[in-house]
Amino acid sequence: MTAYFIQAFIYLLAAVIAVPLAKRFGLGSVLGYLVAGVAIGPVFGLVGQETNTIQHFAEFGVVMMLFLVGMELDPKSLWAMRVRLVGLGGLQVVVTAVAGSLIAFWLGLVWQTALAVGLIFALSSTAIVLQTLNEKGLAKTEGGRSAFSVLLFQDIAVIPMLALIPLLALPELMGAGGVDGHSSFNLVAHLPGWVHALVVIGAVAAVIAGGYYLGPPLFRYVVGAGLREIFTATALMIVIGIAALMSLVNLSPALGAFLAGVVLANSEFKHELEANIEPFKGLLLGLFFITVGAGINFEVLAAEWVTVVALGITVIAVKAIVLLGLAWLFKIRGSNFWLFALSLAQAGEFGFVLLTYSVQSSVIPSDTAQILSLVVALSMFLTPLLFIAYDRLVLPRYRNDKENVRDADDIEEQAPVIVAGVGRFGQIVCRLLRANNIPMVVLDLEIEQIENSRRINIKSYFGDASRSDFLEQAGIENARLLVVAIDDRERAVQMIRHVKQYYPNVWILARAFDRGHGYQLREAGADDVVSETYHSALELGGHALTAMGVHPMRAKQMTWSFVQNEEAHEDELFEAWKEIEGGISFGPRYGELFMKLEESLNIAMNQEWQEPRREDVPIWTPPEEGQR
Repeated sequence: MTAYFIQAFIYLLAAVIAVPLAKRFGLGSVLGYLVAGVAIGPVFGLVGQETNTIQHFAEFGVVMMLFLVGMELDPKSLWAMRVRLVGLGGLQVVVTAVAGSLIAFWLGLVWQTALAVGLIFALSSTAIVLQTLNEKGLAKTEGGRSAFSVLLFQDIAVIPMLALIPLLALPELMGAGGVDGHSSFNLVAHLPGWVHALVVIGAVAAVIAGGYYLGPPLFRYVVGAGLREIFTATALMIVIGIAALMSLVNLSPALGAFLAGVVLANSEFKHELEANIEPFKGLLLGLFFITVGAGINFEVLAAEWVTVVALGITVIAVKAIVLLGLAWLFKIRGSNFWLFALSLAQAGEFGFVLLTYSVQSSVIPSDTAQILSLVVALSMFLTPLLFIAYDRLVLPRYRNDKENVRDADDIEEQAPVIVAGVGRFGQIVCRLLRANNIPMVVLDLEIEQIENSRRINIKSYFGDASRSDFLEQAGIENARLLVVAIDDRERAVQMIRHVKQYYPNVWILARAFDRGHGYQLREAGADDVVSETYHSALELGGHALTAMGVHPMRAKQMTWSFVQNEEAHEDELFEAWKEIEGGISFGPRYGELFMKLEESLNIAMNQEWQEPRREDVPIWTPPEEGQR
């Protein structure tokens, strides 16, 4: 038992040290986990043969991740992305598999082995790519959405790959691959092809029907117990059960979990499920990346390092070329062109699964599989570096490159109001203006948001609102009002500064992310700044007072006193903030003033409590629990 505790401590200690350091240096958490694995494995030898066993367990993190990804979609979303899912994803798998097979055949492998190698390297790392895209806030960009479509198709494509690989068995390798220790749990191993197909269809149908018809009643039953840990156990039971069912019929557990997530995407328990699964997913994915680093065989690497490095670079280069061609074909432009190619240029975690399966199925010799396993690991290891190259080499070029303007729409009409950014904040402003028949022009870089605005007859154009020439096309010279609600903090500040310098008569309303950002916007010249969370938090605070027994009218008075107190000290705090060099943080004087603000707020609240109750305000008590 002590040995297990020591091993667990080593893995956790490596992650705790390496991952924060990697994040601090801008390398991303994935590279931190990989470095931690290399350190405790090949470098210091703190872990041993148990790494392979732990890796099989840690692969369940990928299954959980795809379950959560599925919950973010629904059948309508899948149908909406069908073109990129089938077209872009299908072409990527087919073209990359063919290119990989031809190269492997040219290197001397028999065609059966070469085809299996091509299929293995056609896949990319769902775990690394999705986690990195989410960490960097790139998941909703055009490049991020296109990459997700390809990854989703790849996960689906694993099914026919698993069915095809046994048909490629080589007679001379029969008996050399060994037997899978879990083969006794495979229900379809010795069934005829047509029966196998029926069983697979039945398993998929069972997952979909079970999630749709049995899931909601089961969760209602569990919620009725009032025990959070039982709900967590139920969520884990569902994901584990689906993974086991898919494994029994020789399908990808990740695909089954994804289908279950899609079925439960519209469930009333969606958010509770996500909250319960997310911690397990994060820990297991981190453990998976550590085992990939720890599993690198340095003896084979030392003997064949030239071959491994050359093949690793070749894999990344060939896949990147194929992806760049597809990006051009599907009109993915600008920085998204490179994001799409660089993010998917590696091999994936399912490559380890297919390699093992190919050896067991007598398709790939074990010595070749060892080298290919190192190539897969090396390509995954280099992926965070490709994202760093995107951040530091690609993005700066496209932020200032005038070629980006060619993708913007031609603005045909102008209006007295220009709204820059029509996301969750800007759309409320637009709807209010439209309801009062005030003409406006909307500018945004999100195509989906532009299309949604056009559906309700708002003049909307795709393009970067922070570009001076695009603003000129929108009529900034004659505009009366500019609403700035874009998501990029720095661009918002620069945009306001530019407009106030060249068009001082334009009244600027700006959305701030927080107090510090609000000061930056105000200093840049914004005439009116509103924090995106201020009024909603104020409203919720009033409800909190009401829930604790304060009369709703009294709660309104207190929230109004809060606003008055903030406004009374706003200019003084702003001046103190401006005294700080660079105006990017809060200094000692600002802190003193803020504490005075809190003291005056307490005094104002006490005065509200001490005021005599008006006769026309009745005594109020919150409703009983069952009446709310």
